[in-house]
Amino acid sequence: MEHYLRPGTLQLGAPPPLSLYVHLPWCLRKCPYCDFNSHESRGELPEARYLGALRADLEQSLPLVWGRRIHSVFIGGGTPSLFSPEGIDRLLADVRALLPLEPGCEVTLEANPGTFERERFHAFRAAGVTRLSIGVQSFDDAALKRIGRVHDGAQARAALAEAADAFDTFNLDLMYALPGQDEAALRHDLETALSFQPPHLSIYHLTLEPNTVFANRPPVLPDDDTASAMLDLIVDTTGTAGLQRYEVSAFARPGHRCAHNLNYWQFGDYLGIGAGAHGKLSFPHRVVRQVKWREPARYMAEALAGRALSNEDEVARETLPFEFMLNALRLREGFALQDFRERTGLPLSAIEPALAEAERRGLLTADLTRVCPTARGFDFLSDLQQLFL
Repeated sequence: MEHYLRPGTLQLGAPPPLSLYVHLPWCLRKCPYCDFNSHESRGELPEARYLGALRADLEQSLPLVWGRRIHSVFIGGGTPSLFSPEGIDRLLADVRALLPLEPGCEVTLEANPGTFERERFHAFRAAGVTRLSIGVQSFDDAALKRIGRVHDGAQARAALAEAADAFDTFNLDLMYALPGQDEAALRHDLETALSFQPPHLSIYHLTLEPNTVFANRPPVLPDDDTASAMLDLIVDTTGTAGLQRYEVSAFARPGHRCAHNLNYWQFGDYLGIGAGAHGKLSFPHRVVRQVKWREPARYMAEALAGRALSNEDEVARETLPFEFMLNALRLREGFALQDFRERTGLPLSAIEPALAEAERRGLLTADLTRVCPTARGFDFLSDLQQLFL
């Protein structure tokens, strides 16, 4: 612990809010567009051993976050809903035993309609999950097949109906610019999604990531003009339905924003446990990023032996402005200048030239306390973020 607290060039304020990310790496079948650390389950999951490794990982991390309260918990994957409700109950009991959770702490579990069973969602709720994030992607059977999903539209609709019954809030994930998709098909997906009155909608442009099946055998995707028209359709349709676009790809009804993702976007801290999990932790004079062992069998062996951490790096002073902006400028409401100072430990002079240039180009607006991207800045977000490199 001492080396985290040694003097350094940064002067950070009070530590930012702290979240916990838990990675459960198995899925039924790896999607051809997926570049996450996910592994197809073959045979029975080593659930008990993995849960033991997660607890050991968390115990090893406790000195780094001693005395800090957890604002949100996110159980991601893979497909975490492959784990039994009893397993999720054990996981959350371990988390509560080792870490102080804020009252009303948001606890999200990612779920796949392909693993849906009616009783399962209610059992996850009983275990302490407060919010489901359901990876629907599309309701069109042919489109789902083209992107390698294991569920069909009927399973997606059944899972959403049950989520609405079992949870006070949930998130629906959709993708657009899919192979063979046109605006009419997207409109049908949006109308179907909105018929479930989701409190929160996340909508992602399908992209071809390196080291995926689609990168090696790319499908034919809609061109940029079509994709842009699709995004306009999404923004118009969600707005009419009463969902506010509060982040580039996130739309929510009042009171249903995702607290966990907001903490990422506001450059908060997060402790990551599980195979390949990433973390970001702030200390008085430095910001540190951590990564746990990636391959599940090795992760379990190392974590149970007291060595869950694969590698860590101190974030270089000169890259902090870009890292902060990569997150904060995704938010419609932007960020408070005070948060920049406190969460990077840098003076405002570190970003003043880039702020002035971005304002000159009409990409953001700034006053004495706050910086917000303009509508143009939202449309050309990568150009805006690059100014802070």
